[in-house]
Amino acid sequence: MDAQFERRLLLSMNGQNSSSSSYTSPIQSPIKTSDRYIPLRSSLSASNLHYQINTSLSPHKKSQCSSTTTSPNKKHKNEQTEIGLSTGITGSEPDLAIYKQLLQNTLLNTNIDSILKISDTQNINSDDTKTVTTPKKSSISKENCSIFRYSERQENLSCQSNLITKQHFNRSPISNASIHLLYSPKKAIRHIPELPYKVLDAPDLQDDFYLNLVDWSSSNILSVALGPCVYLHNAQTNSVQLLCDLTHTQLPVPNNNQVNIVGSDIVTSVHWSDWSNILAIGTQRGHVHIYDVTTRKRIQSICKHTNRVGVLAWNEWSLSSGSRDRSILEHDIRQQSTVHTFLGHKQEVCGLKWSPDKSILASGGNDNQLFLWSKSQSIQPLHTFNDHTAAVKAIAWSSHQHGLLASGGGAADRHIRFRSSLTCQTSSIYDTGSQVCQLIWSKNSPDELVSTHGVAQNQIIIWKYPTMQPLAKLLGHQQRVLYLSMSPDGESIVTGSGDETLRFWNIFPKARCIRNPDSKLNGLYRMR
Repeated sequence: MDAQFERRLLLSMNGQNSSSSSYTSPIQSPIKTSDRYIPLRSSLSASNLHYQINTSLSPHKKSQCSSTTTSPNKKHKNEQTEIGLSTGITGSEPDLAIYKQLLQNTLLNTNIDSILKISDTQNINSDDTKTVTTPKKSSISKENCSIFRYSERQENLSCQSNLITKQHFNRSPISNASIHLLYSPKKAIRHIPELPYKVLDAPDLQDDFYLNLVDWSSSNILSVALGPCVYLHNAQTNSVQLLCDLTHTQLPVPNNNQVNIVGSDIVTSVHWSDWSNILAIGTQRGHVHIYDVTTRKRIQSICKHTNRVGVLAWNEWSLSSGSRDRSILEHDIRQQSTVHTFLGHKQEVCGLKWSPDKSILASGGNDNQLFLWSKSQSIQPLHTFNDHTAAVKAIAWSSHQHGLLASGGGAADRHIRFRSSLTCQTSSIYDTGSQVCQLIWSKNSPDELVSTHGVAQNQIIIWKYPTMQPLAKLLGHQQRVLYLSMSPDGESIVTGSGDETLRFWNIFPKARCIRNPDSKLNGLYRMR
């Protein structure tokens, strides 16, 4: 080998150039490396170490994000990347919320010790409001952020230093609030389906705000009034049977065995008794017929009203009926006589509900008034509420809180008002934005209720009481949702509308099984 070529080769391998020769070697010099490892310190900056508390985007950044469209999977991946801040932290939304709160407890001393305090996850199923609403969290702005700042001077430090707490003996580097946060039980997210699980056609279902044409019995049988007929729908077998047809109404003549044929009539209200085999039917002519569903025979007829009977309410063996003749009659079916007569409304009575203890009757009318009547005194009402500005049809008593009453107003009112029959005062008022047609409390959830609406928004809303935050908004009816009833297990509701359809919704959780320790069948709680 040539000596000069060998010398140039060795110099090129060592990264040196030969000044004596202008010849350049075709072999490139390798990159010179060192034996010391110097890490990249840009990832250890303070902006990347701590969690970004305020995740809101700047206006400029929002405009850039809105201009580009991404797929849902890529968008979810980007959200997780933003939450983790390139630190390798990924997971589900509850886990990321816990991680965020742990950092807030450590850096900002927020002292949140329960997952339930972080968020109360709620479903919004409507298209325009399809988000998850949460109550207000402890929002911390950048101006009030105490990271890398001197703390303010605190007084009475000598007194606080003498107090010995469990924190002094805790070996964990995190606070007690963060420890409780990690061990607190997670709240399960309840999914509310936004579509009905069953839809039935209901031809000739009247579009009348003042009527009550749908009711669900404790034996899981749904009664529906369609014109002059009443049909029974078995929710288990989905079978439909005709109970009665008032096209040719027959009424018995008093003190005579003959039958008087009145003519055609229209059903304006239906209501099941507590025994589930007795059904009361109100008509356009002001008659009330009582049927035994087992035998499908009429057992009694009451002809005391002079105009249509739009609402009925049972109280054990007594039946209360509200009519357009502005009167409320309480009839005892055993004695077959009128026990009480409640007079006070100036227009049609369209709402009647007995309290769960059967001691107070709440009545609402087209005169925008809500009356509370005592069972023992029918001369004058216990209290009168005049704060509604439209007809009061929606009335609901809470079975979980004694004396709690909810009432809703018509199209000119649009408010739901909560009252106490113990103090006769209004506790809260909420504007729904549309006509309130029906109200009903949940049997299984003590802090939830359902409302159906008409003019402006034909929807069904599940509310969280007492914050009145909507858990779900169900859409599907094309006209006013005038009729509402609940299944005997308290899990489903049925709604009827002027669009001549019945829709069944599964919206409430199952009832909790409460074990009776005194039961003889429960051997775990008994000693031998």
